[in-house]
This record gives sequence, C-alpha cells and structure tokens, in this order.
Amino acid sequence: MSLIHQFLGDETFDPLLSMINKCPILSTPTDWKETKDAHVFISDLPGLKKEEVKVEVDEGRVLQISGERNNVDVEDKNNKWHRIERFHGKFQRRFRLPLNAKVDQVKAIMENGVLLVTIPKDEVKKPDTKVIQIEGN
Repeated sequence: MSLIHQFLGDETFDPLLSMINKCPILSTPTDWKETKDAHVFISDLPGLKKEEVKVEVDEGRVLQISGERNNVDVEDKNNKWHRIERFHGKFQRRFRLPLNAKVDQVKAIMENGVLLVTIPKDEVKKPDTKVIQIEGN
C-alpha cells in the first residue's frame, strides 16, 4: 500500500497505483539475463493464460511481449468493490536484441503466470588479425 493517499468521498485514491496501472512498462516487470548460450527474458504475468499473451520479434530485431488483462467487472451488482489495485488493460514491453541473438530460434514458455522467452546466441567470432608489411627503408 502506498503511503500517499487522497480521500475522494468515501473512496481512497492511490496515485502510485493509478500510475502503475496506466503504465504498460511498470505493470509488466521483466528481467533480462544473458547466459553463455542465450538471452533469457522473464516476465511476471500473474493470472494470464498463454492465449492472452503475444511474443513477437520484428525485422528490426526487437522482441515485443504484449497482451491484455481483462478489466475487473466493477459494475457487478452482487458485490461491493473496496479497492482495485491489480493491473488491468493492455500491456507491451519492447527490447532491442543484440546482433548475436538468433531471432529465428525464439522459444517461449508460460507457466504459473511467468513467461520465459529464450533466444539462443550465435558464437561471436573474433575477427582475424592480418599483419601488414611496412614498406620503406
């Protein structure tokens, strides 16, 4: 719970949660680690099914993770909502991939609300060194 609150009538408004819910980057925490063999992206997407998430790599070598969490039914007549803090709505994260990422071999797995995207790496070959003869006397 945020330390900052404003009271509007009988409802509490939390500006921090409001900002998080409106920002698709803040609402989709994603870690990116690089191992010796791959780039690995881990996104927390609790409550979402794999059908509600899309993973794409465009020609510009940009990984995009997007989707939409269904809105809470605030108009539900049988229940009274006191707080709505969980993110809802569309989200999108984009990451520019390095040149060593094999973008044609991307794999994505979703389990228990965690999306794991693995992109294998090409071996980075060191350029050959060419010795240049120095002319002159």
